[in-house]
Amino acid sequence: MTEAAKLPDPEQEALGAWVLAEMEAERRWGKSFSGSMDMLEQMADEAVEEYDRGLTAPLNPDDL
Repeated sequence: MTEAAKLPDPEQEALGAWVLAEMEAERRWGKSFSGSMDMLEQMADEAVEEYDRGLTAPLNPDDL
């Protein structure tokens, strides 16, 4: 943060606001995932089962 201290006050304020917003977004993202781990695990298990049964195909970016 030594470089940030060299910025003019308005830019320091903007940087601080951005950092706080990013921290809040990370907190919300973590909270969202912590409540959905069971569902994500179930979806991963289903995907592996479909792969094992030969029900999947390689992704071709040109088909997107």
